[in-house]
Amino acid sequence: MQKGDGVIRFLMASALTLLGTSALAAEGFRFASIDGGEIDLDDWRGKPVLVVNTASLCGFAGQFDALQDLHERFGDSALILAVPSNDFDQELADEAAVKEYCAMTFDLTLPMTEITPVKGAGAHPFYAWVQAETGFAPGWNFNKVLLAPDGTIAGTFGAPVRPEGPEIAGRIEAMLE
Repeated sequence: MQKGDGVIRFLMASALTLLGTSALAAEGFRFASIDGGEIDLDDWRGKPVLVVNTASLCGFAGQFDALQDLHERFGDSALILAVPSNDFDQELADEAAVKEYCAMTFDLTLPMTEITPVKGAGAHPFYAWVQAETGFAPGWNFNKVLLAPDGTIAGTFGAPVRPEGPEIAGRIEAMLE
């Protein structure tokens, strides 16, 4: 790395943040799976990835139905990943309770991580990267990060943006064409 490379990366990321995208790709991010093992985002390179911080007891939890629908609709063509987090004090006590509640209440089969911090100094490295690249950090549950097939950040969305709408599902469809 040459002197000034960090400044250039910062300026590029800042400019692209204003455009709602990032030029730097997600690489090497792994999440602990709620089912054991890992979910490696590198395994999904070449496909759209939607990462959503979730909480079982949140008022936006009805979006689990839409996330499940997207998971079934896109199958192996895109990853729809739920990241349970208790950063906003609305998640159940442990992974077993989260998994059971989501399966029983929403018939959820989409991939889920273990309960994971998404904001602040203890945020998962993926979320720290998103914030460094775009300035976006989850301000509540059900915030969404959409990665393009090349691993760049295609968009970030707050809780009110519905996963099945044109802003998200429509963009995923366009990426698959």
